[in-house]
Amino acid sequence: MTDMYNTPAAGDKIKKPKLHPARMQKTPAHLNGAAELEKLCFSSPWSASSLELLTNDGIGVGYVLTVPAAPGAEPTVAAYGGMLITVDEGQITNVAVHPDHRRKGFGAAIVRALLRHAKDARLESVSLEVRASNTAAIELYKRAGFAEAGRRKGFYTKPTEDALVMVCKIK
Repeated sequence: MTDMYNTPAAGDKIKKPKLHPARMQKTPAHLNGAAELEKLCFSSPWSASSLELLTNDGIGVGYVLTVPAAPGAEPTVAAYGGMLITVDEGQITNVAVHPDHRRKGFGAAIVRALLRHAKDARLESVSLEVRASNTAAIELYKRAGFAEAGRRKGFYTKPTEDALVMVCKIK
């Protein structure tokens, strides 16, 4: 017998969890949970109040994946992603996955949700920046349909690093 995260016993079929990100809401559980993930994952994290931008229709959209917490407690945000929207383009701001939940499809589910939203909103394209050294994220984005479109020298700080600009054409 297996759970959704552990390696199956011999003869068991591997079952991938069905991950269904939810729209980020302007609630402490979502905003504070995403802000905590920001602190874990990024050297220049967004605050909970900054993340509110991703809950304003017409400006941005965010998606969260939660996992059960202790009995009686709110579920914990295990992954989130956000996108700002201008006219017919989307700009993914961040995709963050808690270290305990990496390599389990959480990031891919968030990216799919953002791209589905872009398609539903009839956006032409979605772009993002990613650290040039973040090979796991680059491969995830390539699998989702993004292609490298350029490089921003010294874009990131703490440490200083180039960003790859990636674009996914929606239409």
